[in-house]
Amino acid sequence: MSNLSRINTSHLARWWRSIDRVTLICVGILIGFGYILMLAASPAVAVRIGASRDMFIFKQVVFLVLAAVIVCTTSLLSLRGVRMVGWIGFVLALGATFLTLVHGIEIKGARRWIALPMMSVQPSEFLKPFFAVVTAWLLTERKTRAYFPGLLVALGLFALVLLLLKSQPDIGMLSVITTVFLAQLFVDGLSLFLVGAGVASMVAAFIGAYMVFPHVRSRVERFLHPAVGDHYQIDTALRAFGNGGLLGRGPGEGRVKDLLPDAHADFVFAVAGEEFGMLVCLFIIGVFATIVIRTLLKLLRENDPFIAVATAGLVTGFGLQAFVNMGSTLHLIPTKGMTLPFISYGGSSAMSVALTIGLVLALTRNRPNENRFGQFTPAPSPAQRVSS
Repeated sequence: MSNLSRINTSHLARWWRSIDRVTLICVGILIGFGYILMLAASPAVAVRIGASRDMFIFKQVVFLVLAAVIVCTTSLLSLRGVRMVGWIGFVLALGATFLTLVHGIEIKGARRWIALPMMSVQPSEFLKPFFAVVTAWLLTERKTRAYFPGLLVALGLFALVLLLLKSQPDIGMLSVITTVFLAQLFVDGLSLFLVGAGVASMVAAFIGAYMVFPHVRSRVERFLHPAVGDHYQIDTALRAFGNGGLLGRGPGEGRVKDLLPDAHADFVFAVAGEEFGMLVCLFIIGVFATIVIRTLLKLLRENDPFIAVATAGLVTGFGLQAFVNMGSTLHLIPTKGMTLPFISYGGSSAMSVALTIGLVLALTRNRPNENRFGQFTPAPSPAQRVSS
């Protein structure tokens, strides 16, 4: 590490000294669990659909390696780079999400994916991190420029995103982005009365979704009335947790997991419960909690409003996604097809979450000599400090 000492002013050395290494280690742990659990969960699923036993494993290894590269590369960005990537990415993701309505793949009545040669992509996954960065810039820039309509533009973009997601439909993603936006408005200084009004609007929207969309109504009714409808996946997941007990059956020894249709994706947490037990599940929850809580605590000392608002939105989306996945698997909330960050199978999810954490790391870096435009002023040398 001598090349990364404090007298080294290279970009890589500054990055290493300024990055939140605890969060970086937590991400590495989650990626490691993603690989281990894919080895355990995916072969039975692959055989069930007539594919090679190793198909999902090979693909997920590629996804996780790319995710690790994206995290490290994105975390190198300056504040100016974060804003630029946010705007460019948001425009591209918005256009691709609109494209799903025209040329998207329809699965279970929803058009959320675009077919590519080796995989399918869900563009709305990438809307989450880029939307958080763009709205953070709009909300905070209006406080430094007179007559800048940042709030109105942010509300307009939010309405456009909601319209696209409703048209797919993707109520889960719509709920996540709405929560992210409300969290950003709160951090930006919105009054508690208006925040309450926003929460009330979310409740009203949820009731409307229950009335309008049959699949939402079905999931809610199955959650509230266990005797109604098909509960195969939930019942099997709960059996897997019970079979694992405190310490688990051991790697590769789980049997209930082989009966789970989505063991490699939405219900991968149940595989962790069966093979590694409750203690490891609590450890995984602790890793997610460490990332979220540590990031929020860092914001208490943050003076830059853009960093505070953008990071709050990013980490809210990340934490909410993890909570929804684990809560659904444990039958604490109605089921929702949402992946467990870095652990569930899926290219779009892995890339999107990697971008989210990379942007969080870039925003929360310790950068005492960098201004809001990303320009670096070298720190004075020891000799200069002594002479001064």
